[in-house]
Amino acid sequence: MLAPFVASAAAVLWLLLPAYVASALAPFSRGRGPPMDFGRMWPLDGRRILGASKSWSGYLLGSGLAVPIGLLEAGLILAAPPNLAVVPRLASSVVAAIPVVALISFGAMAGDALGSFAKRRLDVPSGGRAILLDQLPFVLLPIGLGLGVDRSLFGPVFLTWDGLFWLLVFTLGLHTAFNWLGYAVGLKEVPW
Repeated sequence: MLAPFVASAAAVLWLLLPAYVASALAPFSRGRGPPMDFGRMWPLDGRRILGASKSWSGYLLGSGLAVPIGLLEAGLILAAPPNLAVVPRLASSVVAAIPVVALISFGAMAGDALGSFAKRRLDVPSGGRAILLDQLPFVLLPIGLGLGVDRSLFGPVFLTWDGLFWLLVFTLGLHTAFNWLGYAVGLKEVPW
């Protein structure tokens, strides 16, 4: 059996893999299609609601490709012998896992858009850097929604000190690495 600290790392990574995949794959759309805010301005400050860097194509591509990854995870853990299952089951069947996987995948992209909304209100330009707003909303929104919808799945993973530690390590580390990689290969205009 894995030590609790290592098991916590595996559980955090397992549960958030669709969010990480969605975030990593969204830039492959290269911003094609209409922006999520359709170019509209926020009436209270006259700035774009989200900015040009958030497109429906990125939202749908990232989320849409993350869902099959999450469903594959759901099937793999169901097929694993119980004594080898070191990560949480997403649901009792792959079909029953669809809402959880969709919540994580689409919630990640919605959280990313929410981060952009906050950045625009803080007068950070589209593509501008904002420490933590660039890294955390895409995981915090699906975790928050997950805690509200299925606390028995999300609570044991994220409402522990170990879970919070691994959440920060993986999110800040993986997000930074994938952003720099996307920048290096020309998928992103900025490395954050």
